[in-house]
Parts: sequence; structure tokens; C-alpha cells
Amino acid sequence: MIFGFGTMLLVAAAAENAKAAEGAVGVYLLGARGPMAGFTPPPGLYFQDDTYFYDGKIGGGRTLPFGGLLVANVSATTWMNLPTTIWVTPAKIFGGDLAFSATVPTFGEPRVNAGLLVNSPRLGPIGANVSDSELNVSDFLVSSFVGWHSGNFHWQLGVSGIIPSGSYVAGQLSNASLNRPGVDIYGALTWLDPTIGVDLSMAMGATFNQTNRATDYKTGDEFHLEWAASKYITKEFTVGLVGYYYQQFTGDSGSGARLGSFEGRVIALGGTVGYTFEVGKLPISTRIKVYREFDAQNRMEGTSGFFTVSLPLAADSSVKPMSSAIKAKF
Repeated sequence: MIFGFGTMLLVAAAAENAKAAEGAVGVYLLGARGPMAGFTPPPGLYFQDDTYFYDGKIGGGRTLPFGGLLVANVSATTWMNLPTTIWVTPAKIFGGDLAFSATVPTFGEPRVNAGLLVNSPRLGPIGANVSDSELNVSDFLVSSFVGWHSGNFHWQLGVSGIIPSGSYVAGQLSNASLNRPGVDIYGALTWLDPTIGVDLSMAMGATFNQTNRATDYKTGDEFHLEWAASKYITKEFTVGLVGYYYQQFTGDSGSGARLGSFEGRVIALGGTVGYTFEVGKLPISTRIKVYREFDAQNRMEGTSGFFTVSLPLAADSSVKPMSSAIKAKF
């Protein structure tokens, strides 16, 4: 089960004479959902920790506004730890389970290199081969969703809100906060057949961004689609394929959007491995996902990875959806 959201993908990216979102970064973390994307566990309290890595670049002299600056020939490496608490309540809405989740601000350290930097109050009026790396605090993410079950089908509808942490510094390339309030609406579907151990999942959503007041930059709205196909090799071990597609569908605006309006796009394919084990009677699920991006337009192109650990803190494990999801029957 994946409940983490990507409000904190903090890498620089560039657009050719334009941009796709401020810094070409979305507040939704692409690839956050994968196998079991549409599955809602029984009422209870759950914890999930996602450690996220990204390494990418874009060259060709392409320019981007980032943190109120203009930069070109950007490469970046970033890591972020995203602890999320999920509460599935006993309440029902139209027969589905009502749930809430919160991802609290945590530390991240984007390492950004720019071949050319123009107009920086911190790093000088103009420079070549400029680097910036700061350990700082990311943004809040709060979510609510409703999940349903019907035989092998499991699905969710949800909404998330992004709340800036206040740590953003204009004129700094390395920010773990995007300082961009936003709302993400999504739906997710999982088909899980425990008799053959096959999980087919997908999730799609739209992100509606608000203005970064520090730079007067309003990022356009964005569409994201993720999918996963995985197979239980044993009752504990799964392997599979994952992917995502991103498309910005409205342009940027505001006085900070000095390079005009443009939409970005990227596609990624990758693989995943999952392993579930028990400590006493406590089930702990772990998963690794790795994505390789391609066909990028006006965005960074690189490799991303997730290491996820999830476990119930207090839940009724006797409820059928929990047992059928964790232990496939062969």
C-alpha cells in the first residue's frame, strides 16, 4: 500500500526558452504509488516511511526560472525521507472506508549544479558552474480518501492538500520546500487475485497549483498517471514492472514567469521488488521501486528510486481484505 505523496520532489530542471512548472518540479511525487495503489486496509492506524532518491540533468543551454533565478545546463541529485501516518476510520461513506493521512515536514538536501546562473543575491550576479546544497525542511501534506472493496477489485478516491512549511528561501537553488500551495485530486484502482498472486494497479490524478508568493510564480495545473503489474513469487516476495506519465496541461503565469508559458511532459518505466516479513506477529512490508525517465519535454530526465517500509500500528488483522492482500494463496 502506498500512501505517500510527492509534494517534495526537490530537483532543478530546465525548459527550452520556457518552463514546465516553476523549476520544472511538481508537488506530486511521481512514482509514489505502485502495487496495491487502490487498496485500503481495515480500520486502524498505519505508518509508512518512504526514502526517495533522484538523479537527473538537462543540458543544451536550456534555461529555467528556479527560486527566482535564471539557470541553465542543470544537473541535480536529491534525497528525501517522507514519514506518513494513515488513519483508516470506522466511518463509512457510500459503503467505503473513510481515511486520513499526514506527511509531516522532514529534512531533504537537494544538490543542484547549474552551468550558468544569472541574478542571484546569494551566489553573485552571474556565474558559471555554480553549485548549491542546503539541508532544509520540506512541506506538509494532508490527505483524505475513501476506499472500497468488491471481490478482487479495490479502489480509492481522494484529495490531498499541500501546505508550505515556511522554509523556502528565494534566490536559493537548493530548497526542500516548493512554497507552492496546491490541491491534488486522484483515483486509484487495484485488481488483486490472491489465488494466482497477481496485482494490477493504476492511479491517476490532477494537481491544481497556487502561487508561490515569494517569487509571484503560479505554476500551471498537472496530470499524472501511474501503473504497476506485479506477481507474488512466494507469499512474501513479489516482483513487477512500474511506470508513470506526467503532462502539464495549463501554462505558468505571474510576474515571476519571465520565460512565458509552457507545458512539460515525461514518461518513466522501471521495476519493483517487494518483501513482507513478520517481527513477532507484526507484518512489515518493504518495497524498492526504480524508474528511468525518457521522452522528457521541458523537464529534467533522470533516474528515481523509492525504498518503502510500511506496517500497522493498530489494526484488526482478522478482517479479510488485510489477510488476502498480505498473503497470496497459491
